[in-house]
Amino acid sequence: TCLAPYLPLTCHYLPMSAQDVATAFVNHYYTTRDSNPAALASLYQPGSTLTFEGTMVQGSDQISAKFQQIGQVKHNMKGMDVQPGQNNNCLIIFVTGSVQIGGDNPLHFCHFFQLVSTGPGAYYVHNEIFRLNYGL
Repeated sequence: TCLAPYLPLTCHYLPMSAQDVATAFVNHYYTTRDSNPAALASLYQPGSTLTFEGTMVQGSDQISAKFQQIGQVKHNMKGMDVQPGQNNNCLIIFVTGSVQIGGDNPLHFCHFFQLVSTGPGAYYVHNEIFRLNYGL
């Protein structure tokens, strides 16, 4: 994060905390997922894997196709937990909330992401698991 507007003569770059990265990511992810899911393709790489309700797909194209198959959704995030991954280049994010699929009644969900850094402040989704929670 550049603090140049606050320190006019220098620019100090401070690394974002895991919580800051996760918050920025999930806000971007759910806003984009709900409005333009095709735009999420840039968050994935060929080795990225999504498991959605027990069905696993791999790669940006197949993940985008899965999102298109699901159709219109509206997420309401309720909670988020973040942990560092195996090394400093990974983050684990676990999200809970509710989702409306096609305008139906909201259902509870849990959503797991493993983000992997490709450089300072740049991440892609390496692993993603989504499950609806019935009977809560």
